[in-house]
Amino acid sequence: MRSDQVKKGLEKAPSRSLLRASGVTSEDMPKPFIGIANSWNEVVPGHVHLNKLVDEVKRGIVEAGGVPFVFGVPAVCDGIAMGHSGMRYSLPSRETIADCIEIMDNAHMFDGWVGVTNCDKVTPGMLMAAGRLDIPAIMLTGGAMEAGDLEGRKLDLQDVFEALGELAAGKRTEADVMRVECAACPGEGSCSGLFTANTMACLTEAMGMSLVGCGTSLAVSKKKREIARATGWRIVELVRDHVSPREVVTKGSFLNTIKVDMAIGGSSNTALHLPAIAHEFGIEIDLRTFDEISRKVKHITSIRPSGPYHIADLDRAGGIPAILKRLADQLSNEDTVSGKKLLDIAAEAVIADEEVIRPSSRPFHEQGGIAVLYGNLAPEGSVVKQAAVSEKMMNFTGRARVFDSEAQAIEAIVAGRIVKGDVVVIRYEGPKGGPGMAEMLSPTSLISGMGLSNDVALITDGRFSGATRGPCIGHVSPEAYAGGPIAAVREGDIITIDIPGRRLQLEVPQQEIEARLKDVRPVERPVTGILAKYRRLVGSAAQGAVLR
Repeated sequence: MRSDQVKKGLEKAPSRSLLRASGVTSEDMPKPFIGIANSWNEVVPGHVHLNKLVDEVKRGIVEAGGVPFVFGVPAVCDGIAMGHSGMRYSLPSRETIADCIEIMDNAHMFDGWVGVTNCDKVTPGMLMAAGRLDIPAIMLTGGAMEAGDLEGRKLDLQDVFEALGELAAGKRTEADVMRVECAACPGEGSCSGLFTANTMACLTEAMGMSLVGCGTSLAVSKKKREIARATGWRIVELVRDHVSPREVVTKGSFLNTIKVDMAIGGSSNTALHLPAIAHEFGIEIDLRTFDEISRKVKHITSIRPSGPYHIADLDRAGGIPAILKRLADQLSNEDTVSGKKLLDIAAEAVIADEEVIRPSSRPFHEQGGIAVLYGNLAPEGSVVKQAAVSEKMMNFTGRARVFDSEAQAIEAIVAGRIVKGDVVVIRYEGPKGGPGMAEMLSPTSLISGMGLSNDVALITDGRFSGATRGPCIGHVSPEAYAGGPIAAVREGDIITIDIPGRRLQLEVPQQEIEARLKDVRPVERPVTGILAKYRRLVGSAAQGAVLR
């Protein structure tokens, strides 16, 4: 076993002595040593309950004959970090999480490890570590919270952001906003819609890196606790059978995962995370792969923000196994950490609600959830969650309103300076320019709350929250800071958005764009510490914003 390097032989007496000080007994020494990367903290609602799940994982590991060792990793709540400088740390935390796990697992020579995770960058970071380390690993995603309830109306975090837009438009009072605030997030778990955290939980299951049913089981459910205990058992079996992540996850697994992503209408952030995870597995996945699959896979469930349902509804309808059943003829039969083949899981699934998980003969949309747009404004590509765009806004031409930061755009929106026919351009918010590619839910929600989501578009070299809806196009690449064409846009320029045609076009002659770019002086935001390091190392959003 790998752990023999810290416990076997007379020469390892010093490390054994230290292990004994940590509670390891002589009887434990021959057993598999299992690390548990635990992202518990007392800040993030998706993580406050994880210690309870870790206790179940530990119980399963001990029952299966292993020795558990828990260590911590950071977790940022994007909702709390949203709208201020703290948001610049969220995407960089993805790489930090992968690094923390690499350090702990390799320094202490664990035989295998469990990732107990839940939120937006934590699950991708743990999956990146799984591919990088390639020692037996399994994920336990912590589960969604229940939807909120206000006088019989289901609510979630998106409603709070949009209530602020309604307040700015004079449609709500401050007391109304407070009532929504107090009702929208009722307890433990990741936010209840198909935002980034829950999208990644679903895709982790589809990828084969968590047990059956894990992706949609709710945070406080008996089902989640049972899966946690079974996860502990299973990691010991994976260690004994010498099954590593790269043996489970193949390129076919990633293609299956993107198909599920398109079918459920997942967060646009998956176009950042899946390429980055694939990179750590030694597999290449690019934006064109997303778009090719999106044209072939129909959108068959409609979860918030694109539809009326929440994760609890998807779970009740059969969860990811039921989605796999619908897609079975489009999937390859890959392995999973459960020991079952993917199509066997699909065959055993039950679709309990034909409206929540529709057949392909009557999908919510004929194409998948994400579209990738190219053009002179985004030569390397840009991303839009087309499942959350109204039919009216699938084609749109408008006047550019240009802002060199999210804060400037928010100020203009709240002041009523954004009107019908505008295309809000927010630049210098990309991976290098931000730095950190801050997620933006405030401007998109303000536009929606003010009733302008069918009349105003937004494009950025930054990215959007999984809770964003409407014609909001992100990941515009190359970014402004790197000299991308978005840096050449001027106030009043005409921009054409053609989502069916996959086109994002600045209606300015190419010669004029090139001349403008020669005169551009990038907006500089001096940074230190991790953000300075991130700016130096991070690559294009079109390749997953990986560090090179």
